[in-house]
Amino acid sequence: MAYKISNDCQACGTCQGECPAGAISEGDIYQIDPNVCVDCGTCADACPFGAISPAE
Repeated sequence: MAYKISNDCQACGTCQGECPAGAISEGDIYQIDPNVCVDCGTCADACPFGAISPAE
């Protein structure tokens, strides 16, 4: 199960720098590629806005 980024994302880039798989790309709201995400949760732990959670 990949993680997803909600509209609470402030595009600060913290998650992108922490992702060991390189699954996060920039944008107005950052995006996680579910085909690359390794479901480690590092991005969710790093997000200062609580904008990342497991996808359902």
